[in-house]
Amino acid sequence: MSSMAGLAGVCTMRNGYVRLLPAGLLVLLLLLTLDTRASASTACARWCPPNSSCVNATACRCHPGFSSLSGEIITSPLESCDDINECGPPLTVSCGKFADCQNTEGSYYCTCSPGYVLISGAKMFKNAIENTCQVNFPTWAPPPGIKSQRLSRFFQRVQDLGRAFMPALAKDTIQDVIQMVDELLETPGDLETLPHSEQHRVATILLVGQEQALRWLSKALPNGPLTFNSSTGTELSLEVQEQGHRNVTLSQLQAKMLLNWDVVQESGDSGPSFVGLVSTPRMGKLLAEAPLVLDTKEQAVLNETHKVLRQGVPPVLLSSVISAFMSNKNTQNLSSPVTFIFKHSVTPWPRQKVFCVFWEHGQNGSGYWSTKGCWMVVTRDTSTTCQCTHLSSFAVLMAQYDVQEEDPALAVITYVGLSLSLLCLLLAALTFLLCKAIQNTSTSLHLQLSLCLFLAHLLFLTAIDRTEPEVLCAIVAGALHYLYLASFTWMLLEGLHLFLTARNLMVVNYSSVSRFMKKFMLPVGYGVPAVIVAISAASRPHLYGTPTRCWLHTHEGFIWAFLGPVCTIFSINLAFFLMTFWILKNKLSSLNSDVSTLQNTRMLTFKATAQLFILGCTWCLGIFQVGSAARTMAYFFTIINSLQGVFIFLVYCILSQQVREQYKKWLKGVKKTKTKSETYTLSSRAMSDDSKPCTDN
Repeated sequence: MSSMAGLAGVCTMRNGYVRLLPAGLLVLLLLLTLDTRASASTACARWCPPNSSCVNATACRCHPGFSSLSGEIITSPLESCDDINECGPPLTVSCGKFADCQNTEGSYYCTCSPGYVLISGAKMFKNAIENTCQVNFPTWAPPPGIKSQRLSRFFQRVQDLGRAFMPALAKDTIQDVIQMVDELLETPGDLETLPHSEQHRVATILLVGQEQALRWLSKALPNGPLTFNSSTGTELSLEVQEQGHRNVTLSQLQAKMLLNWDVVQESGDSGPSFVGLVSTPRMGKLLAEAPLVLDTKEQAVLNETHKVLRQGVPPVLLSSVISAFMSNKNTQNLSSPVTFIFKHSVTPWPRQKVFCVFWEHGQNGSGYWSTKGCWMVVTRDTSTTCQCTHLSSFAVLMAQYDVQEEDPALAVITYVGLSLSLLCLLLAALTFLLCKAIQNTSTSLHLQLSLCLFLAHLLFLTAIDRTEPEVLCAIVAGALHYLYLASFTWMLLEGLHLFLTARNLMVVNYSSVSRFMKKFMLPVGYGVPAVIVAISAASRPHLYGTPTRCWLHTHEGFIWAFLGPVCTIFSINLAFFLMTFWILKNKLSSLNSDVSTLQNTRMLTFKATAQLFILGCTWCLGIFQVGSAARTMAYFFTIINSLQGVFIFLVYCILSQQVREQYKKWLKGVKKTKTKSETYTLSSRAMSDDSKPCTDN
């Protein structure tokens, strides 16, 4: 019994008695215990964020392609599963060469870079192992609206070439493209009968299409360099960057290109860095009578030299048309200019100007020659050197121009007026220097002003047109810049002195004004213009001297190195004039008779007005030489400024009572000296006659 009880039940002790549990009840209790433990172990956390799955009651796991700050497993309800950007940075997957990584929500895919396709024709792949990207022959379509059988056959051959293209045969395909364009230009057929505007559209399509095709095909070349010369004279030069080389030079029979490899690598494109140059001599057939559009800088140079391009006479191509391309597609604003050296057999004649140009694509599919972003460095009899800040199709043009002769009346007025001014300034300077009765601070200012204007006008008359040699012309321009600025500075000091004199009219002596002016006038009068000219010459020395005048260039706003100080001085002098006029109006009525006699109200007012007119308004007329009134304003400007010395002599000498009295004394002294001389001469003759012996007949 006891052995059976051990098998069938469990003995329990309760109140001192041993009791046995039935076997069925024991099994039920065991099952309930196991079920409770299983439920506790398989319970899910209800706070799992999106893009995750439950691990247990206290943890969640992010889906593939997502991650949290703590990693794949999340144990806090505050964390989230965010998308992993496999495409970086940093890049965690590799798509291989000529391919780009595209991130998606929880995943990514790879696509071939523009200009490349998968051999299978698929649009995307997963990793570098599946990468079969190869160069795709670019789209090259005919221009719409142009009916030409010859052009249609050309583009049919282009399509056939594209369908049969294989990257392994990229070198042969490049040669085929060049030969096809050559054959089209050599035998244009009905293209020659098209209007010039449509021929220009065809040329635009050929230049753009050939450049784009050569760029993409060059990416499939196994190695470089590559050189190809066709039977019709077309040349192709291609260079691939080598380790340690910074500069590259592509040389051909008709052209040469020089640039820095850093310019080629700016875009950061994958693949090797290369640069190419193709010269197409026969392209000029389709570009006949193409218009030339000058940028603002080139037009300003023509205006400075009084040149106007001859209307109705199209420019002539001096060189072959060349197209430059590189692995960098962003070639419109290069960090450093590219140098081109063109060879040509025609030497420009007089009144023929050389321009460095590129073919600008118009909105209607046509185009025109433009100088924007290109400039000529030097031109010789058989070559021209150009620089450009972008890449395209380039050439050297020769255009005829007419010279706008200067108005002979203005030239006569200038020379006559300046000659009179030189005479009057010399007389005024001698007056201020020799007339002891009027010497004071005011006459010292007049003397310095007269000397500066005299030297400036003299240099203007004798050297303004002597543009050769260039170094001497630059020195003359700098000297004129300094002398005229010094003249304006002394004009400013004149206005300041007049204002201080009017303000101190209540004081009989002007010792305070005199001491102030004597202390500062020489350093200011000659030091300020020296500083301005020194800064201008140090910053842009090449802008002193123009092709026709030894004066300041208008390029880069350099003329404001002169106009800026002039406008400033005029504004300050205007303020001095208004304040002086106000003081004279309000205070002169209270002056005593001695001061009124010394400084007459009407004379001070007249001097203030005349000074503003002479020292400021005359030069401001030059700013208004625009529009229909330009010719009239030019006459006013020339007449008034050329007679500036006459005005100074008239106002400060002839109209000054003290100077007139001194002139009278000088004239009386001259007359007395002349009378004494004549008397001495007569008496000498009489004595000579008396001393002769008498002879009888």
